[in-house]
Amino acid sequence: MELDELINVADFERVAAERLDAGTLGYFAGGAADEVTLRDNVEAYRRWRLRPRVLVDVSEVSTAVDLPGGEVSMPVLVAPVAFQKLAHPDGEAGMARAAAAAGTAMCLSTIATARPSEVAQAAPDGRRWFQLYCFRDRAVTRALLDEAVECGFEAIVLTVDAPRAGRRERDFRTGFAIPAEVTVPSLDAALGGDRPVTPQEVFAQVDTSLDWSAVEELASGCSVPVLVKGILTAEDAELAIGHGAAGVVVSNHGGRQLDVVSASVDALPEVADAVAGRGVVLTDGGIRRGTDVLIALALGADAVLVGRPALWGLAVGGEEGARRVLELLREEVELALTLCGCVSPAAVTRAHVQPAPAPFV
Repeated sequence: MELDELINVADFERVAAERLDAGTLGYFAGGAADEVTLRDNVEAYRRWRLRPRVLVDVSEVSTAVDLPGGEVSMPVLVAPVAFQKLAHPDGEAGMARAAAAAGTAMCLSTIATARPSEVAQAAPDGRRWFQLYCFRDRAVTRALLDEAVECGFEAIVLTVDAPRAGRRERDFRTGFAIPAEVTVPSLDAALGGDRPVTPQEVFAQVDTSLDWSAVEELASGCSVPVLVKGILTAEDAELAIGHGAAGVVVSNHGGRQLDVVSASVDALPEVADAVAGRGVVLTDGGIRRGTDVLIALALGADAVLVGRPALWGLAVGGEEGARRVLELLREEVELALTLCGCVSPAAVTRAHVQPAPAPFV
């Protein structure tokens, strides 16, 4: 099948589901417990309607946005996704090259199948951020952090909603485990040959004593901006900014941690209002269309991160497939901006959305 025959994210998801084995598919596609939040992340975008403005000069529309580290081509970044070589041999290196080709940034997971230095070497001109889990062994965490900063990663995204793995029951049913031949440098450094093979064992390495003082210590001691990922309330957004974070990521971890929490986009307005321009606000979860991106922008996000859509592209066509998904999303964002009468993402405001009408019963 030619990549240009796949015309949207749903097409890539369908083909990826046909190609991945049951365990790997369940790991990437699944969520926690009854997967209420997993589904709601997508469905929540249908609870909003765009309010386009007409007779606006849209002869020149730009999708570019300014974020920590500089300008990217669109308000869509690649979210951190673990173990990408399970989806395709190109892995994180291919994803980084795809993001660079699309003009946007990739956020590398702590539990990646490539080192930060390897990703930097694979896409030397690419924009890259580093997602950080704080391990119980702080020396391993510090080594990863230092390597990322030294290799030109422009921001650190501290994930705070995963002191333990959520109850991901698809993994239990398939017996999902990380194959021994798949290298995970961070875990190898932390545990040597006695490396964990299940998600539960991986998250057992995370420091459960982490508190807001750790955010302040990291932010004050790091030479690049630190964002806090996993924020769903105004209270925690206020604490993040107050403890030195340069911004927040409104996220429920793709519905993979605590089930029956708010969809990310539903939590976004209160978080954005609490940040009130004092830092950057991003969100993830459930974004499948360019119109979803516009809704997120209107509700207060400066940009979004996409995990599964880019991963499906990687699974279907490696680096080229991931690039195709990102280009499709950029094209959809540009069209949505044009048809809403917005010449740039910065022109999108709360006035460009309204709640969808209640269904007639």
